[in-house]
Amino acid sequence: MPIPGHIDPVPVPRAPAAREDGRTDLIGLSRDGIREALAAAGLEPKQAKLRAKQLWHWIYNRGATDFSAMTDIAKAQHPWLAERFVIGRPEVVEAQVSNDGTRKWLLRSPDGQDYEMVFIPDADRGTLCVSSQVGCTLNCRFCHTGTMRLVRNLTAGEIVGQVMLARDSLGEWPSQPEGRLLTNIVMMGMGEPLYNFDEVKAGLQIVMDGDGLALSKRRITLSTSGVVPIMARAGEEIGVNLAVSLHAVTKEVRDEIVPLNKKYGIEELLQACADYPGANNARRITFEYVMLKDKNDSDADAHELVRLLRKYKLPAKVNLIPFNPWPGAPYECSTPERIRSFSNIVFEGGISAPVRTPRGRDIDAACGQLKTASEKKSRAQLDREAEEKFAALG
Repeated sequence: MPIPGHIDPVPVPRAPAAREDGRTDLIGLSRDGIREALAAAGLEPKQAKLRAKQLWHWIYNRGATDFSAMTDIAKAQHPWLAERFVIGRPEVVEAQVSNDGTRKWLLRSPDGQDYEMVFIPDADRGTLCVSSQVGCTLNCRFCHTGTMRLVRNLTAGEIVGQVMLARDSLGEWPSQPEGRLLTNIVMMGMGEPLYNFDEVKAGLQIVMDGDGLALSKRRITLSTSGVVPIMARAGEEIGVNLAVSLHAVTKEVRDEIVPLNKKYGIEELLQACADYPGANNARRITFEYVMLKDKNDSDADAHELVRLLRKYKLPAKVNLIPFNPWPGAPYECSTPERIRSFSNIVFEGGISAPVRTPRGRDIDAACGQLKTASEKKSRAQLDREAEEKFAALG
Protein backbone atom coordinates (compact mmCIF):
# COMPACT_ATOMS: atom_id res chain seq x y z
CA MET A 1 0.00 0.00 0.00
CA PRO A 2 1.20 3.58 -0.61
CA ILE A 3 2.92 5.13 2.37
CA PRO A 4 0.76 7.89 3.90
CA GLY A 5 2.03 11.39 4.54
CA HIS A 6 4.84 13.43 3.01
CA ILE A 7 8.15 11.71 2.45
CA ASP A 8 11.56 13.37 2.49
CA PRO A 9 13.02 13.99 -1.01
CA VAL A 10 15.95 11.71 -0.19
CA PRO A 11 14.33 8.79 1.62
CA VAL A 12 16.36 6.59 3.90
CA PRO A 13 17.23 3.55 1.77
CA ARG A 14 14.90 0.65 2.43
CA ALA A 15 15.28 -2.97 1.42
CA PRO A 16 12.74 -3.95 -1.24
CA ALA A 17 9.73 -5.84 0.02
CA ALA A 18 10.34 -9.58 0.08
CA ARG A 19 8.47 -11.69 -2.44
CA GLU A 20 5.57 -13.64 -1.02
CA ASP A 21 7.05 -16.88 -2.36
CA GLY A 22 10.38 -16.17 -0.63
CA ARG A 23 12.41 -16.36 -3.83
CA THR A 24 15.10 -13.82 -4.79
CA ASP A 25 14.71 -11.90 -8.04
CA LEU A 26 17.99 -11.92 -9.93
CA ILE A 27 17.10 -8.91 -12.10
CA GLY A 28 19.08 -5.90 -10.90
CA LEU A 29 21.84 -7.91 -9.24
CA SER A 30 25.41 -7.39 -10.39
CA ARG A 31 27.63 -10.36 -11.25
CA ASP A 32 28.97 -10.33 -7.71
CA GLY A 33 25.44 -9.95 -6.40
CA ILE A 34 24.30 -13.07 -8.27
CA ARG A 35 27.38 -14.98 -7.08
CA GLU A 36 26.75 -13.96 -3.48
CA ALA A 37 23.08 -14.96 -3.73
CA LEU A 38 24.03 -18.38 -5.07
CA ALA A 39 26.64 -18.86 -2.36
CA ALA A 40 24.15 -17.83 0.32
CA ALA A 41 21.77 -20.45 -1.07
CA GLY A 42 24.39 -23.15 -0.58
CA LEU A 43 26.54 -23.41 -3.71
CA GLU A 44 30.28 -23.89 -3.29
CA PRO A 45 32.26 -20.67 -4.06
CA LYS A 46 33.79 -21.95 -7.33
CA GLN A 47 30.47 -23.28 -8.57
CA ALA A 48 28.70 -20.07 -7.53
CA LYS A 49 31.18 -18.02 -9.56
CA LEU A 50 30.71 -20.20 -12.66
CA ARG A 51 26.93 -20.27 -12.35
CA ALA A 52 26.82 -16.49 -11.85
CA LYS A 53 28.66 -15.99 -15.13
CA GLN A 54 26.28 -18.34 -16.93
CA LEU A 55 23.19 -16.77 -15.39
CA TRP A 56 24.39 -13.27 -16.28
CA HIS A 57 24.73 -14.26 -19.94
CA TRP A 58 21.34 -15.94 -20.12
CA ILE A 59 19.51 -13.16 -18.26
CA TYR A 60 21.04 -10.04 -19.78
CA ASN A 61 22.30 -11.21 -23.16
CA ARG A 62 19.72 -13.83 -24.11
CA GLY A 63 16.71 -12.45 -22.21
CA ALA A 64 15.84 -15.80 -20.63
CA THR A 65 13.10 -15.81 -18.00
CA ASP A 66 13.08 -19.56 -17.30
CA PHE A 67 16.00 -21.57 -15.94
CA SER A 68 14.97 -24.54 -18.10
CA ALA A 69 16.11 -22.58 -21.19
CA MET A 70 19.70 -22.41 -19.91
CA THR A 71 21.24 -25.27 -21.87
CA ASP A 72 24.75 -25.02 -20.42
CA ILE A 73 23.48 -25.49 -16.86
CA ALA A 74 22.81 -29.10 -15.83
CA LYS A 75 19.12 -30.00 -16.04
CA ALA A 76 19.32 -31.42 -12.53
CA GLN A 77 20.10 -27.96 -11.20
CA HIS A 78 17.17 -26.18 -12.92
CA PRO A 79 14.62 -27.11 -10.20
CA TRP A 80 17.07 -26.05 -7.47
CA LEU A 81 17.43 -22.64 -9.08
CA ALA A 82 13.70 -22.24 -9.76
CA GLU A 83 12.89 -23.07 -6.14
CA ARG A 84 15.12 -20.27 -4.83
CA PHE A 85 15.27 -17.64 -7.55
CA VAL A 86 13.17 -15.90 -10.17
CA ILE A 87 13.99 -13.88 -13.27
CA GLY A 88 11.28 -11.28 -13.01
CA ARG A 89 9.62 -8.65 -15.12
CA PRO A 90 7.39 -5.78 -13.97
CA GLU A 91 3.70 -6.64 -14.03
CA VAL A 92 2.01 -4.87 -16.93
CA VAL A 93 -1.25 -3.33 -15.75
CA GLU A 94 -1.97 -1.56 -19.03
CA ALA A 95 -0.19 -1.12 -22.36
CA GLN A 96 -1.19 1.65 -24.76
CA VAL A 97 -0.09 2.61 -28.26
CA SER A 98 -0.40 6.18 -29.51
CA ASN A 99 -1.50 7.20 -32.98
CA ASP A 100 2.13 8.17 -33.64
CA GLY A 101 3.51 4.79 -32.56
CA THR A 102 4.59 5.82 -29.07
CA ARG A 103 4.02 3.06 -26.51
CA LYS A 104 3.26 3.51 -22.83
CA TRP A 105 3.18 0.86 -20.12
CA LEU A 106 1.62 1.16 -16.68
CA LEU A 107 3.66 -1.18 -14.48
CA ARG A 108 3.11 -2.58 -11.01
CA SER A 109 5.70 -3.75 -8.49
CA PRO A 110 5.25 -6.79 -6.19
CA ASP A 111 4.38 -4.41 -3.31
CA GLY A 112 1.57 -2.86 -5.36
CA GLN A 113 3.23 0.39 -6.48
CA ASP A 114 2.51 1.72 -9.98
CA TYR A 115 4.89 3.52 -12.33
CA GLU A 116 5.17 4.15 -16.06
CA MET A 117 7.61 3.84 -18.95
CA VAL A 118 7.39 5.07 -22.54
CA PHE A 119 9.00 3.94 -25.81
CA ILE A 120 9.31 6.55 -28.57
CA PRO A 121 10.18 5.18 -32.03
CA ASP A 122 11.79 7.41 -34.65
CA ALA A 123 13.22 6.78 -38.10
CA ASP A 124 16.81 6.68 -36.87
CA ARG A 125 16.42 5.67 -33.22
CA GLY A 126 14.13 4.27 -30.57
CA THR A 127 14.17 5.89 -27.14
CA LEU A 128 12.96 4.32 -23.91
CA CYS A 129 11.92 6.82 -21.22
CA VAL A 130 12.62 5.13 -17.88
CA SER A 131 11.22 6.00 -14.44
CA SER A 132 13.40 6.14 -11.32
CA GLN A 133 10.81 6.70 -8.58
CA VAL A 134 7.19 5.97 -7.77
CA GLY A 135 5.83 9.50 -7.89
CA CYS A 136 7.97 12.59 -7.51
CA THR A 137 8.85 15.13 -4.86
CA LEU A 138 9.87 18.14 -6.93
CA ASN A 139 6.43 19.72 -7.48
CA CYS A 140 7.35 21.32 -10.81
CA ARG A 141 4.16 23.21 -11.58
CA PHE A 142 4.00 22.42 -15.31
CA CYS A 143 4.50 18.68 -14.78
CA HIS A 144 1.65 16.22 -14.19
CA THR A 145 3.98 13.79 -12.42
CA GLY A 146 4.84 16.62 -10.04
CA THR A 147 1.27 16.56 -8.70
CA MET A 148 1.94 13.07 -7.32
CA ARG A 149 3.30 12.40 -3.88
CA LEU A 150 6.61 10.55 -3.74
CA VAL A 151 6.01 7.02 -2.49
CA ARG A 152 9.42 5.39 -2.80
CA ASN A 153 12.51 4.93 -4.94
CA LEU A 154 12.55 2.23 -7.57
CA THR A 155 15.17 -0.47 -7.09
CA ALA A 156 17.94 -1.22 -9.57
CA GLY A 157 15.97 -4.31 -10.53
CA GLU A 158 12.84 -2.25 -11.25
CA ILE A 159 14.88 0.18 -13.33
CA VAL A 160 16.60 -2.56 -15.34
CA GLY A 161 13.30 -4.44 -15.52
CA GLN A 162 11.82 -1.64 -17.60
CA VAL A 163 14.55 -2.10 -20.20
CA MET A 164 14.15 -5.88 -20.13
CA LEU A 165 10.39 -5.62 -20.63
CA ALA A 166 10.85 -3.23 -23.56
CA ARG A 167 13.32 -5.64 -25.13
CA ASP A 168 10.77 -8.45 -24.68
CA SER A 169 8.06 -6.38 -26.37
CA LEU A 170 10.31 -5.43 -29.28
CA GLY A 171 11.68 -8.97 -29.76
CA GLU A 172 15.28 -7.85 -29.26
CA TRP A 173 16.89 -10.95 -27.77
CA PRO A 174 19.65 -11.94 -27.86
CA SER A 175 21.42 -8.61 -27.46
CA GLN A 176 22.92 -7.34 -30.68
CA PRO A 177 24.97 -4.15 -31.13
CA GLU A 178 23.45 -3.45 -34.56
CA GLY A 179 19.91 -3.28 -35.87
CA ARG A 180 18.21 -2.53 -32.58
CA LEU A 181 14.90 -0.75 -32.34
CA LEU A 182 15.68 0.30 -28.75
CA THR A 183 18.84 2.38 -29.25
CA ASN A 184 18.65 5.03 -26.54
CA ILE A 185 17.58 5.39 -22.92
CA VAL A 186 16.58 8.59 -21.17
CA MET A 187 16.12 8.73 -17.40
CA MET A 188 13.26 11.19 -17.86
CA GLY A 189 10.31 9.18 -16.60
CA MET A 190 8.69 9.54 -13.21
CA GLY A 191 10.95 10.88 -10.46
CA GLU A 192 14.26 12.71 -10.00
CA PRO A 193 17.08 10.24 -10.80
CA LEU A 194 19.67 11.99 -8.63
CA TYR A 195 17.44 11.56 -5.56
CA ASN A 196 17.78 7.81 -6.19
CA PHE A 197 21.43 7.87 -7.15
CA ASP A 198 22.66 4.49 -5.90
CA GLU A 199 19.87 2.44 -7.50
CA VAL A 200 20.03 4.42 -10.76
CA LYS A 201 23.80 3.93 -10.89
CA ALA A 202 23.52 0.18 -10.22
CA GLY A 203 20.78 -0.22 -12.82
CA LEU A 204 22.60 1.74 -15.54
CA GLN A 205 25.84 -0.14 -14.91
CA ILE A 206 24.00 -3.35 -15.79
CA VAL A 207 22.45 -1.72 -18.88
CA MET A 208 25.89 -0.53 -20.04
CA ASP A 209 27.72 -3.82 -19.39
CA GLY A 210 29.24 -5.04 -22.66
CA ASP A 211 28.47 -8.68 -21.91
CA GLY A 212 24.83 -8.00 -21.18
CA LEU A 213 22.42 -5.35 -22.42
CA ALA A 214 25.45 -3.57 -23.89
CA LEU A 215 24.02 -0.10 -24.43
CA SER A 216 26.75 2.53 -24.76
CA LYS A 217 26.88 5.29 -22.17
CA ARG A 218 26.81 7.74 -25.08
CA ARG A 219 23.28 6.52 -25.80
CA ILE A 220 22.02 7.07 -22.27
CA THR A 221 20.91 10.44 -20.91
CA LEU A 222 20.19 11.22 -17.28
CA SER A 223 17.87 14.16 -16.70
CA THR A 224 17.91 16.20 -13.51
CA SER A 225 16.00 19.26 -12.33
CA GLY A 226 19.23 20.45 -10.74
CA VAL A 227 20.31 18.43 -7.71
CA VAL A 228 23.62 20.27 -7.77
CA PRO A 229 25.58 18.37 -5.09
CA ILE A 230 25.18 15.04 -6.90
CA MET A 231 25.76 16.16 -10.50
CA ALA A 232 29.55 15.82 -10.53
CA ARG A 233 29.29 12.41 -8.89
CA ALA A 234 26.89 11.31 -11.62
CA GLY A 235 29.40 12.35 -14.26
CA GLU A 236 32.29 10.60 -12.54
CA GLU A 237 30.58 7.38 -11.47
CA ILE A 238 28.00 6.81 -14.22
CA GLY A 239 29.41 8.89 -17.09
CA VAL A 240 26.27 9.17 -19.19
CA ASN A 241 24.99 12.24 -21.02
CA LEU A 242 23.42 14.98 -18.93
CA ALA A 243 20.12 16.78 -19.50
CA VAL A 244 18.99 19.60 -17.23
CA SER A 245 15.40 20.73 -16.78
CA LEU A 246 16.04 24.47 -16.90
CA HIS A 247 12.69 25.90 -18.10
CA ALA A 248 13.37 29.50 -17.04
CA VAL A 249 16.15 32.09 -17.01
CA THR A 250 15.14 34.25 -14.03
CA LYS A 251 15.00 33.39 -10.36
CA GLU A 252 11.41 34.58 -10.03
CA VAL A 253 10.02 32.38 -12.78
CA ARG A 254 12.15 29.31 -12.06
CA ASP A 255 11.32 29.51 -8.34
CA GLU A 256 7.67 29.30 -9.37
CA ILE A 257 7.78 26.51 -11.92
CA VAL A 258 10.78 24.48 -10.61
CA PRO A 259 10.70 24.96 -6.80
CA LEU A 260 14.07 23.18 -6.43
CA ASN A 261 15.53 26.45 -7.74
CA LYS A 262 14.94 27.96 -4.29
CA LYS A 263 17.58 25.54 -2.99
CA TYR A 264 19.97 25.41 -5.94
CA GLY A 265 19.72 28.59 -8.03
CA ILE A 266 20.30 29.07 -11.74
CA GLU A 267 23.87 30.34 -11.43
CA GLU A 268 24.84 27.49 -9.10
CA LEU A 269 23.20 25.00 -11.44
CA LEU A 270 24.95 26.32 -14.55
CA GLN A 271 28.30 26.25 -12.78
CA ALA A 272 27.68 22.58 -11.93
CA CYS A 273 26.95 22.01 -15.62
CA ALA A 274 30.21 23.71 -16.57
CA ASP A 275 32.01 21.38 -14.16
CA TYR A 276 30.23 18.21 -15.33
CA PRO A 277 32.85 15.55 -16.17
CA GLY A 278 32.98 14.59 -19.82
CA ALA A 279 30.95 17.47 -21.20
CA ASN A 280 32.40 18.81 -24.46
CA ASN A 281 31.29 19.86 -27.92
CA ALA A 282 30.88 16.22 -28.93
CA ARG A 283 28.85 15.45 -25.78
CA ARG A 284 26.83 18.57 -25.21
CA ILE A 285 24.64 19.13 -22.19
CA THR A 286 20.98 19.24 -23.14
CA PHE A 287 18.85 21.93 -21.53
CA GLU A 288 15.14 21.13 -21.47
CA TYR A 289 12.94 24.21 -21.79
CA VAL A 290 9.16 23.85 -21.71
CA MET A 291 7.39 26.66 -23.55
CA LEU A 292 4.74 28.30 -21.34
CA LYS A 293 2.59 31.07 -22.76
CA ASP A 294 3.44 34.52 -21.32
CA LYS A 295 5.59 32.94 -18.62
CA ASN A 296 9.03 32.07 -20.00
CA ASP A 297 8.71 32.50 -23.77
CA SER A 298 9.55 36.13 -24.55
CA ASP A 299 12.32 37.32 -26.85
CA ALA A 300 14.00 38.77 -23.75
CA ASP A 301 13.96 35.29 -22.16
CA ALA A 302 15.58 33.84 -25.27
CA HIS A 303 18.34 36.47 -25.28
CA GLU A 304 18.96 35.89 -21.56
CA LEU A 305 19.22 32.14 -22.16
CA VAL A 306 21.90 32.72 -24.78
CA ARG A 307 23.74 35.09 -22.43
CA LEU A 308 23.74 32.60 -19.57
CA LEU A 309 24.95 29.67 -21.65
CA ARG A 310 27.70 31.81 -23.16
CA LYS A 311 28.72 33.16 -19.76
CA TYR A 312 29.45 29.64 -18.50
CA LYS A 313 30.94 28.56 -21.85
CA LEU A 314 28.64 25.57 -21.91
CA PRO A 315 28.69 23.04 -24.75
CA ALA A 316 24.92 23.17 -24.96
CA LYS A 317 21.86 22.15 -26.90
CA VAL A 318 18.43 23.49 -25.94
CA ASN A 319 15.37 21.32 -26.45
CA LEU A 320 12.29 23.52 -26.71
CA ILE A 321 9.29 21.53 -25.53
CA PRO A 322 5.78 22.73 -26.37
CA PHE A 323 3.83 22.44 -23.11
CA ASN A 324 1.79 19.24 -22.98
CA PRO A 325 -1.56 19.94 -21.28
CA TRP A 326 -3.11 17.81 -18.55
CA PRO A 327 -6.26 18.18 -16.40
CA GLY A 328 -5.93 21.07 -13.96
CA ALA A 329 -2.70 22.45 -15.44
CA PRO A 330 -2.17 26.14 -14.56
CA TYR A 331 -0.41 27.01 -17.84
CA GLU A 332 -1.00 27.10 -21.58
CA CYS A 333 1.37 26.24 -24.39
CA SER A 334 3.12 29.08 -26.19
CA THR A 335 1.89 29.78 -29.70
CA PRO A 336 3.79 28.19 -32.60
CA GLU A 337 4.86 31.68 -33.72
CA ARG A 338 6.27 32.50 -30.28
CA ILE A 339 8.12 29.20 -30.08
CA ARG A 340 9.57 29.75 -33.54
CA SER A 341 10.78 33.25 -32.61
CA PHE A 342 12.37 31.96 -29.40
CA SER A 343 14.11 29.16 -31.29
CA ASN A 344 15.43 31.53 -33.96
CA ILE A 345 16.99 33.84 -31.35
CA VAL A 346 18.79 30.96 -29.65
CA PHE A 347 19.98 29.57 -32.98
CA GLU A 348 21.27 33.02 -33.97
CA GLY A 349 23.20 33.03 -30.70
CA GLY A 350 25.13 30.00 -31.94
CA ILE A 351 23.26 27.40 -29.86
CA SER A 352 21.16 24.60 -31.31
CA ALA A 353 17.53 24.99 -30.24
CA PRO A 354 15.27 22.48 -32.01
CA VAL A 355 11.58 22.32 -31.17
CA ARG A 356 10.67 18.88 -29.92
CA THR A 357 7.66 17.37 -31.66
CA PRO A 358 5.18 16.24 -28.99
CA ARG A 359 4.76 12.46 -29.01
CA GLY A 360 2.12 10.30 -27.40
CA ARG A 361 -0.16 13.14 -26.30
CA ASP A 362 -3.29 11.10 -27.01
CA ILE A 363 -2.26 8.51 -24.38
CA ASP A 364 -0.74 11.01 -21.91
CA ALA A 365 2.75 9.74 -22.70
CA ALA A 366 4.30 13.09 -23.68
CA CYS A 367 6.89 14.95 -21.66
CA GLY A 368 5.46 16.03 -18.30
CA GLN A 369 2.30 13.95 -18.64
CA LEU A 370 3.34 10.74 -16.90
CA LYS A 371 1.17 9.96 -13.92
CA THR A 372 -0.11 6.55 -12.96
CA ALA A 373 -3.78 6.19 -13.74
CA SER A 374 -4.52 3.12 -11.63
CA GLU A 375 -6.92 5.21 -9.57
CA LYS A 376 -9.62 6.54 -11.85
CA LYS A 377 -10.60 10.08 -10.89
CA SER A 378 -13.00 12.60 -12.34
CA ARG A 379 -11.81 15.74 -14.12
CA ALA A 380 -13.29 17.85 -11.30
CA GLN A 381 -11.42 15.84 -8.69
CA LEU A 382 -8.14 16.14 -10.61
CA ASP A 383 -8.63 19.90 -10.96
CA ARG A 384 -9.42 20.27 -7.26
CA GLU A 385 -6.40 18.24 -6.15
CA ALA A 386 -4.09 20.22 -8.44
CA GLU A 387 -5.46 23.54 -7.16
CA GLU A 388 -5.03 22.45 -3.54
CA LYS A 389 -1.45 21.37 -4.09
CA PHE A 390 -0.48 24.53 -5.93
CA ALA A 391 -2.17 26.68 -3.25
CA ALA A 392 -0.13 24.90 -0.60
CA LEU A 393 3.04 25.66 -2.57
CA GLY A 394 2.17 29.38 -2.50
